[in-house]
Amino acid sequence: MNSESDFIKTVFGLKLKQQRQKKNWSLQDLAVKTGLSKSYLNEIENGKKYPKHDKIIQLSEALQTTFDELVSTKLDKSLAPFNEILQSDFFKEVPLELFGINKNNLISIINDAPKKVTAFINALIEISQNYNLGKERFYFAVLRSFQELYDNYFPEIEEKADLFTRENQLQIGKNLKSEALENILLEKFDYHIQAEDFEKYGTLDNLRSLFIPEKKLLLLNKKLEKDQKTFILAKEIGFNVLDLKVRPNTYSWLDFGSFEEILNNFYASYFAGALLIPKDPVIEKTSEFFLQNTWKHQEFENLINSFTQSPETFYYRLTNILSAEMGIKDLFYLCLVKKKNSDKIQILKELHLNHQQAPHANATNEHYCRRWIAVKNLHHLKENETLTDAQISHYKDQGISYLVISTSQRNPFSDGSNRSYCLGILLNQQIIKKIGFIKSPSLKTINVGVTCESCSIADCEVRQAPPVRLEKEHFNLSMKSSVEKIRKEFESRNV
Repeated sequence: MNSESDFIKTVFGLKLKQQRQKKNWSLQDLAVKTGLSKSYLNEIENGKKYPKHDKIIQLSEALQTTFDELVSTKLDKSLAPFNEILQSDFFKEVPLELFGINKNNLISIINDAPKKVTAFINALIEISQNYNLGKERFYFAVLRSFQELYDNYFPEIEEKADLFTRENQLQIGKNLKSEALENILLEKFDYHIQAEDFEKYGTLDNLRSLFIPEKKLLLLNKKLEKDQKTFILAKEIGFNVLDLKVRPNTYSWLDFGSFEEILNNFYASYFAGALLIPKDPVIEKTSEFFLQNTWKHQEFENLINSFTQSPETFYYRLTNILSAEMGIKDLFYLCLVKKKNSDKIQILKELHLNHQQAPHANATNEHYCRRWIAVKNLHHLKENETLTDAQISHYKDQGISYLVISTSQRNPFSDGSNRSYCLGILLNQQIIKKIGFIKSPSLKTINVGVTCESCSIADCEVRQAPPVRLEKEHFNLSMKSSVEKIRKEFESRNV
């Protein structure tokens, strides 16, 4: 809760409603018996108002309970689990307002069925603990949901990036010089910027940048490649142009203090992407690429290189453009990583702009499908190589297919790990008409799963683990079928 006062008002409202419902009274019944208005009583029960001393006496007399019982913050057994939620950081840490949910509305929902809703929330907490879903993962899951609700397209940020470009007469696209952005930070926003050898600080070797707000000092790792430096500078401009005060000071993430920090970091990153890869040119060139009749990996690499040397930035930028501007809304983006001397594949970033869950990173300690083009690329990648390829991934168990394009490369800021970025587009009749190379002989169709543990492909040559989850599901279905047969047999008998 936001304050002690909010907690007291909420508990009083819960207890008042509980006492009223024990007598099977409506709000109107209580209004008649106390002389208080129905709307006023409704606000009390929803935790919006706390009655004065004389009003509490009227309520206690009408409900035949004591004054002390009503004002006590101690909840009885039926509401006791709710007490823990009210006093936790639940309302503070979950950014309900992003989804149009008012705190009092949520309290009202819980108030209507406190046992059931409290049990549901406690179950979510238990699940998160069992699956090692800490605050950080929870916050990023909320952020993804927020992005998906808006198709990951924020026109107001696009407009501000475009206006900033015009006002500062920037040469947009691949030819945008990092020096131009650095000068803007120095002259317009009073920054101090210097390159630093983080390697001498030991564990900070992999840190890309550090912002010291007290001195407006931006330290940049000397190991940064050109596009990495340019993106960080563009992102710093984003923090200032969008006036985002609450922000992380390191790139990449080391720690965070609030959800607002994560959200503002996303907004600044979005601004940087819009600034570095302008909307109109990428729409034009990507549309031309999709009209080609043959899939050629070199053509897609050329498309990336016409805007940036960073495949990650380009792939993610496509999630903004394809959905909002090109009518390709059912898509997903994944960033996968394979560490040196390890066969384990991890999903670092994900975004799903549809309701299909097939390519979702929904597993803990399970093996992602080795038939995914992004995973195959990671295994085939050679030192200092960039590898791009595509396939039609048919999710056999779900009966859906995606065009999946992936680029893999060595990650310069890790100990020999490789990364794959991939974009998946759900194939339906409308999308097939928009992609000229969808029937290209160079584009193979491959049956895939999500994880080995849930996959039914019997003859998979790269299976990493038996389909234990699938076998469990089949066992349960078999048991249900047997129970149904027994039930029907005994129903037909004359007992």
